[in-house]
Amino acid sequence: MKKVILGLSALCMVAFTSCKEENATSKINSDNVAAAAERDATSSDFPVITFEETEHDFGTIVNGTPVETKFKYTNTGDSPLVVSNIKSTCGCTVPSDWNKDPIPPGDSAEFTVKFNGKGNNQVSKTITLTTNTEKGSETVKIKAFIEPDPNAPAKAGSTAIKSVQ
Repeated sequence: MKKVILGLSALCMVAFTSCKEENATSKINSDNVAAAAERDATSSDFPVITFEETEHDFGTIVNGTPVETKFKYTNTGDSPLVVSNIKSTCGCTVPSDWNKDPIPPGDSAEFTVKFNGKGNNQVSKTITLTTNTEKGSETVKIKAFIEPDPNAPAKAGSTAIKSVQ
């Protein structure tokens, strides 16, 4: 038992004395400190995304009619804008063709949104862009009023009202 305690004591003594640093500040590189200060000063310069329109209305469409639109946007901030992902609230709305490269300040880009045109009455879908803006994400919307297809067969179980004369 004495050997175990003596061994642990020796191990602790070696560990504590080897970690002792006489002058830790001598290891700091002043160039790294300056670079970090500059980076922190400019980190508040976020890109700003400005859309030509944030909501597109397809108007009235017949159920099952596919439609598409393009959303155009401009980087109005002071640093490059990156759109890393675009997704929609459901599978019936598919965003595509966006620029994954950094967009310099003042430059514009666009992406396509395809909607399969299925639904009933007023339909609204949200598309979310994952960006490096201050908020981290931006949204746009599409909407349409969907009329029933006049050529579609009547649903089973529906009853027609007949007039009696």
